[in-house]
Amino acid sequence: MTVDDYIDALPEDRRIAIRSVREVVNSRLPAGYEEGIVYDQISWFVPFTRLAETYNGEPLCIASLGSGKGYMTLHLMSVYADAGLRKWFEAAYKKSGKKLDMGKACLRFKTLDALPLDVIGETVSRVPVDKYVASYEKGRPKPKKAAKKAAAKKKPAKAAKKSAKKKPKKKR
Repeated sequence: MTVDDYIDALPEDRRIAIRSVREVVNSRLPAGYEEGIVYDQISWFVPFTRLAETYNGEPLCIASLGSGKGYMTLHLMSVYADAGLRKWFEAAYKKSGKKLDMGKACLRFKTLDALPLDVIGETVSRVPVDKYVASYEKGRPKPKKAAKKAAAKKKPAKAAKKSAKKKPKKKR
């Protein structure tokens, strides 16, 4: 499915809202991200040519836009991942006079009027791809193979220390 296919399948009112939010994100998105369908939503992500290994094998998304049963959603993973950006985002949203309906990353809205599009655009523009990838890599645990190798190197050393600490048993 393409982004246009996704939008074309929506009811008219949702189509207008989703297109408008998409235009804002695309106009403010820093260079280096790509747009496509990920997780059955319109998503903006780090291409595999830039970051091939992710924890789940899916592209690392900075934002995803979708239409659910009772509302539309804009998932802002960068807001979830960065406490400073989240603080700024919440303050800017409040200042807009709009009601914030958001979980950790999922911003829910029923109409386009419920969103401060300028705040959405500014939020997206604040996260260059290199900064987002660095943040992801910093917080990501070591790959399992590297962790196993590190653990294997430590085990013999621990075993040697334990055996050196044991006192020989006295014979009777």
